[in-house]
Amino acid sequence: MATDLLPTYLHDYLDSLVPPRAPELQAMEAYAKQVNFPIIGPASGQLCYQVARMIGARRVFELGSGYGYSTAWFARAVQENGGGTVHHVVWDEELSRKARGHLGALGFEGLVEYHVAEAVETLRTTPGPFDLIFNDIDKHAYPESLPVIAEKLRPGGVLIIDNMLWHGAIFDEGDHTLNTEGVREFTRRITNDAGWAASLIPVRDGLIVAYKK
Repeated sequence: MATDLLPTYLHDYLDSLVPPRAPELQAMEAYAKQVNFPIIGPASGQLCYQVARMIGARRVFELGSGYGYSTAWFARAVQENGGGTVHHVVWDEELSRKARGHLGALGFEGLVEYHVAEAVETLRTTPGPFDLIFNDIDKHAYPESLPVIAEKLRPGGVLIIDNMLWHGAIFDEGDHTLNTEGVREFTRRITNDAGWAASLIPVRDGLIVAYKK
């Protein structure tokens, strides 16, 4: 699922470097392509898995989980880190049902806790702290999610935020839509906050990986 900023050949090359995935994960990728459902894709998924493994994450919270594709990468890391919990959060009951089927087939039964609710409020009311938080909610809501994330993430924990290049819209000076401004404002806040060490990685649609000091 290349973006306007990432040439197809480069997107395909990055995905080709990812080790072979389980058939169920490949089926999730094929479904996303068939129905044009936004997922993070193999290269970003591998990065999420790698970061979670590097920090020994055992408590992961996802803000916006779709039908469980990103959850699968985090659940694998948590499983290999010795076990723990990944919180899968979506508004939609059908997406939650699909996620349960996929993640169960991948062998992650017992590792994932499912919530059908608003993501930021669910994070606010779920006991922390968390080792890693993944943010992929509606982009206009990104800025207001940051204080809740900062409260719930442990010192030394990692925040990963998707779509931080927003298909190039952030570079269009005439684009002041709520989602585009949400991405711009979130980027400004986290990169100017001394409490975070953040880098934007231009994989797929851009991931910010931020370390909480």
